[in-house]
Amino acid sequence: MEVRDATPSDAPAIAAIYAHHVLHSTATFDTVPRSSEETAARIAAISEAGLPFLVADIAGAVAGYAYATRFRDRAAYAATCEDSIYIDPALTGRGIGTILLAELVRRCELAGYRQMIAVVGGGEPASIALHRRLGFTHAGTMKNVGRKFGRWLDTVYMQRALGDGDETPPPSEQHAD
Repeated sequence: MEVRDATPSDAPAIAAIYAHHVLHSTATFDTVPRSSEETAARIAAISEAGLPFLVADIAGAVAGYAYATRFRDRAAYAATCEDSIYIDPALTGRGIGTILLAELVRRCELAGYRQMIAVVGGGEPASIALHRRLGFTHAGTMKNVGRKFGRWLDTVYMQRALGDGDETPPPSEQHAD
């Protein structure tokens, strides 16, 4: 397996993986799958913002993907990002998510981010376990904030420090004396 940057040609495979999760799981609160074109635009926008959008490639096929976005647009959140990760349902339980998320964390640290937030739709146990393996801790639960498949769903927030975390100010605030 190779972890590499996503390209526009990966959009159909990424859209298919996401469609499965939209239609069959509570990992996302989306109820309508994205088109390949919308997915390609998302890949481009995230990449142009200088954030990683990664795919797990097995013999030329996309087995899963992960990307980071800014957690919030306000300036005070500039050192905090949010991860998203989805695996081909036929390939879960093989460690693909662990490898992808570890590389996403590494790349966000290199980019200067200090905190990563996971917003786990539906409190998905597999996603919570994956994030715990990578050092995320529970940061809060919003009860019954989503509704999908005829039931109310929680959103679980998890968080982990990146690099120096909150021990020092981010480079944009450090001043040479």
